Amino acid sequence: MHYGEVFGVWSYLATTKGLLVAYQTFINHTGDKDLKSFLEDLTQGMKQEIQQIENLLKVNGIAPPPTAQERPVASLESIPVGARFNDPEIAAGVSMDIAAGLVACSQIMGQSIREDIGMMFGQFHITKAQFGGRLLRINKEKGWLVPPPLHLQTPELVHA
Repeated sequence: MHYGEVFGVWSYLATTKGLLVAYQTFINHTGDKDLKSFLEDLTQGMKQEIQQIENLLKVNGIAPPPTAQERPVASLESIPVGARFNDPEIAAGVSMDIAAGLVACSQIMGQSIREDIGMMFGQFHITKAQFGGRLLRINKEKGWLVPPPLHLQTPELVHA
């Protein structure tokens, strides 16, 4: 692995490990069954990615970043209302993370000279795009998607 591959892969792994525990917390906070199911599927996929990347780093003699402790399961009712993340906030945050993850996968694919690494992150990219599409559908169905304002009028060109 060259230095760029090492940095990209190691950074991606560190970020994924951090997001995993955040999403475990979000699972405790969500009340919507579709969003909860989505987050459970997403975290399972993340655990698989983490395992693959850790194996890659270990084979190449690179110590992986530290792993945070998994979050315990809690009931939604035990979290005070004012301290809870609400479902639209969770969905919006995870949507942004998925978009950033697509960019990160693309960057690692583009800088990689090892086919196995490029292909691994290509697969991660495809999976992430599928999760993004699924979450977009959930956001639309639940009315959580806040689209930007439509721009219907174009200004007239001023000729000087």
